[in-house]
Amino acid sequence: MSSPNADQSSSSAAGTASDQNLSAHQPLQPETREGFWGHLNPFARKKYVQRQMSPVRNRVNELDELTADNAKSIKDVDARAQEGIRQASAKANEADQHAVAAGTTAQQANQTATQASNRLNTVEQVVGNLDQYQPASQTEIRFPAGHTALGPKAKAALDDMAANLNGQKGYVIEVQGFSPSRGQAGIQNSQAMANAVVRYLVEEHNVPVYRIFVMGMGNAKVQSTAAESSSNTKANGRPAPNRVEVSLLKNNLDQLASNGVSASPNNTQAQRQ
Repeated sequence: MSSPNADQSSSSAAGTASDQNLSAHQPLQPETREGFWGHLNPFARKKYVQRQMSPVRNRVNELDELTADNAKSIKDVDARAQEGIRQASAKANEADQHAVAAGTTAQQANQTATQASNRLNTVEQVVGNLDQYQPASQTEIRFPAGHTALGPKAKAALDDMAANLNGQKGYVIEVQGFSPSRGQAGIQNSQAMANAVVRYLVEEHNVPVYRIFVMGMGNAKVQSTAAESSSNTKANGRPAPNRVEVSLLKNNLDQLASNGVSASPNNTQAQRQ
């Protein structure tokens, strides 16, 4: 507990400070003396006038100093506020730029992901159809009895078929030879005619050998793939002439290449498909 003397001293000090503050803001009271001439001597001396004006002059100077200090403080506060506003605006603009850049990056990433997904779907579809060959074109080459050389019409038909094969992928060529002869003679004759077709495609059109499947069928009764013949027996019952049926088959690997996805160079089997 504090003593009563301490409380009294503190209260008196506070009262003195309050009185000083009040006296500093009290209006000035001019010093007047009543004399023979009334309230103010008209013949007052210069020192008397200066003594009367000195408090006023001091108070005016004090007010000027307070005004200058207040103006400086206001200017400093305004400068700090303007700098704060400028920094906040700069940070807001920077944040907007980052947000725009992030949005652009996200949009590009979304587009890339969509393209990758579409390409993956195309690859899956094509890979699933690698062994699914569909007929693209067919032709039948006929040979006179006892001949295995290609004539002008046969060469022209093969030229039309192989005209656009250079650089393509995903195709194979079936070459089947047929002969009306029976037994081993028919097989050898059909094989010789089929080999003549294969030799022409390889030499004249640079068709890779691994893309050609050749078979000498002899007089085997198999379903023909050529458009002009459905069996190796004519409608009148006589054997069909010596002929070679050539079929161009394609899968979807060329579509995969056109979409910008190339097969791996180490995957020989994929290249040959």
